[in-house]
Amino acid sequence: MLRRTHRLGAVLGAITLAAVGLAGCGSDDTPTTPEPAGDDQTTASEGDAPAAGSAEGTITLGFIPSWTDGLSTAYLLENQLTKLGYEVKLETLTEPGILYAGLAGGDYDMYPSAWPEVTHESYMTEFGDQIEDLGAYYDNAKLTVAVPEYSKLTSIEDLPDHADELDGRIVGIEPGAGLTKAVQDSVIPEYGLAGTFELVTSSTPAMLAELDAATQANEEIVVTLWRPFWANSAFSMKDLEDPKGALGAAEALHFLGTEGFAEKFPEAAEYIAGIKLDDEQYGSLEDMVVNEYGEGREAEAVEAWLEANPDAYDTIIK
Repeated sequence: MLRRTHRLGAVLGAITLAAVGLAGCGSDDTPTTPEPAGDDQTTASEGDAPAAGSAEGTITLGFIPSWTDGLSTAYLLENQLTKLGYEVKLETLTEPGILYAGLAGGDYDMYPSAWPEVTHESYMTEFGDQIEDLGAYYDNAKLTVAVPEYSKLTSIEDLPDHADELDGRIVGIEPGAGLTKAVQDSVIPEYGLAGTFELVTSSTPAMLAELDAATQANEEIVVTLWRPFWANSAFSMKDLEDPKGALGAAEALHFLGTEGFAEKFPEAAEYIAGIKLDDEQYGSLEDMVVNEYGEGREAEAVEAWLEANPDAYDTIIK
């Protein structure tokens, strides 16, 4: 229980930082609707890391800290790109739409953990021709609707029969999240939940707080989640079966850059293209950043992870 409280506290604290970052990130630009980004990428030579300390320039990373995949990779990139010689700035936000618009407009140089293939496909359709795909670092991410392991529910198809028990609520995250759109526009109509269930949106920390309260009381609750995410193990969650495929297939997590990134920051692009993490490597990074070290000690966590995983990927800078 102590570890769960620490994990939850870290994410709840992160949302405060995100709100501060959001205040300076508004834009009056009216977005256009370009074609999705192409496949041009800078690729690293296998086993050949860029020379440490040889680069220059400032790279701004925009990310949503309550989504801990982006939190973890942002601090990994801060560590590694600084060692390359870049100055790195971290900008926190709370909504992906603002982040994609800022990336396309050049307010941010990179989004360090994007879901462009399925979850954020609509944002790529809108902003894709002003965004560079710098490479995928993890290839088994997926959206879920989940319940605690002790729940008798096993499938999304079970939900209509338990509407009263669940108060007709699916507890969600941010309104602008791709996961929210998938549940609202696909899961609810595909499974006939309209009029019986409401998708309640607010924020990831708010969802986790409800989940924490429900599991401590051994109560039924259904939430929107995703993998990889530490909350799945912290709260002993199980994914509800999705026989209709409403949540889509697994996808890769990508590093995205603003248009012209690789040309402006060639050493960074070469390094980034070499990052490939498997389940164990990614899981240990997120666990160390979010749980073992926690809020305010992310940089220490990354250094500890790099020390423990010196050969995690080809372009790692030691």
